[in-house]
Amino acid sequence: MGGGSGGHITPAVAVVRELLKLKPRTKVEFWTDRKYYKNVVKITTEIGVRWGNEEDKSKKKNPYIRVRRVASGKFRRYAGWKFKDYFVHFRLTLVDLIFKNILGFFGFLFGIIQSFFRLLSRDSRPDVIFLKGGFVGLPVGIVAKIFRIPYVVHESDVVPGLANRLLMRKAKVVAMGMPFDKEKGKSNWEWVGIPVSSDFRMVNEKREKSLKKTLGFDESRPLVMVTGGSQGSENINNAMREILPDLLKVASVGLVAGRKHYEDMMDLKKYEIWDKAKLTSNFRLWEFSSAMNELLGAADVIVSRAGATTISEMAVLKKAVILVPFERLPGGHQTKNAEHLAEKGAVVSVSDAKMNEKPSILLGEIKRLVRSPKVREKLAKNLHKEAKSDAARRLAEILIEVGA
Repeated sequence: MGGGSGGHITPAVAVVRELLKLKPRTKVEFWTDRKYYKNVVKITTEIGVRWGNEEDKSKKKNPYIRVRRVASGKFRRYAGWKFKDYFVHFRLTLVDLIFKNILGFFGFLFGIIQSFFRLLSRDSRPDVIFLKGGFVGLPVGIVAKIFRIPYVVHESDVVPGLANRLLMRKAKVVAMGMPFDKEKGKSNWEWVGIPVSSDFRMVNEKREKSLKKTLGFDESRPLVMVTGGSQGSENINNAMREILPDLLKVASVGLVAGRKHYEDMMDLKKYEIWDKAKLTSNFRLWEFSSAMNELLGAADVIVSRAGATTISEMAVLKKAVILVPFERLPGGHQTKNAEHLAEKGAVVSVSDAKMNEKPSILLGEIKRLVRSPKVREKLAKNLHKEAKSDAARRLAEILIEVGA
């Protein structure tokens, strides 16, 4: 099961895909939160096997995949806040850290009750549960412990999140996306990598030029692709608004503004010029794209947040990457992801706070990579070493072993 963010859904679906290749008649229930329910139904339908959901009352379909909603509650907190910050950001504190946490607590309790009654009957209990991380899996994991149902936890980040730290204690296997605390590791911990969609494959120079052409860009010009994820990043978008005129002097630019912030960035459409369905400028703006493998695959340089799944996708593509971690996330896991990879010479890391204060810092780093093919090549090579192309297959194998 997975939810809470797209970074939990995509890897979980990749594992389901591999599981059904190894054991085609395996019956799978995919539990997710309300926000991602429709998305999971759509993706699992595209896997190409029979499926069902909560609204499907037909007993004749005997679905191999059943998608179900499960209640959950998120515990909101912000990294790096000092005591005074809770008063400076009073409205955020009142709404997010108090009111929404109260609602989250009741959602968490309801999730436990819901999971308890779903798993109460021995006939309906699964042989094994896969928890992809995040707050959505916590109620299910707690109930699984009560009924002694074995479960496997996958943690993508260098630093485990709160929910996974609680779940790891009784997990049969703790699968790591990135190696963390090796010296504290136990016999049931295994570094498997982060599962990504099979659409993400290493891109050679010929393929890169072909993708540029398909997107309408000049094949001979360096392309910088900027993304803040499916919802987008307000800070990255604002920085791009400031530096875009200068950046377009040295490179083509694609900006994925995100569903949440796209409308706010429409003023940048003036840089996107078309003539008879042909792009005649060096800039394109997207809300989001279901073909992110093609957008990122076309790039010479990628600017991105530091979510673990996105990093893994870029590693598979073998790209030069500038990470701008979202520093307010609890546990600072994006910051630690970026620091971990920067120390290995696999990425360039730019502080979100420093970028906000002075967007030219980001511009300088992008220009440096655009003008230095050898530096790009070295970064891409080092990042690609972090990719584990068999992550989804190995996790499927683990689930089969644990559930046997």
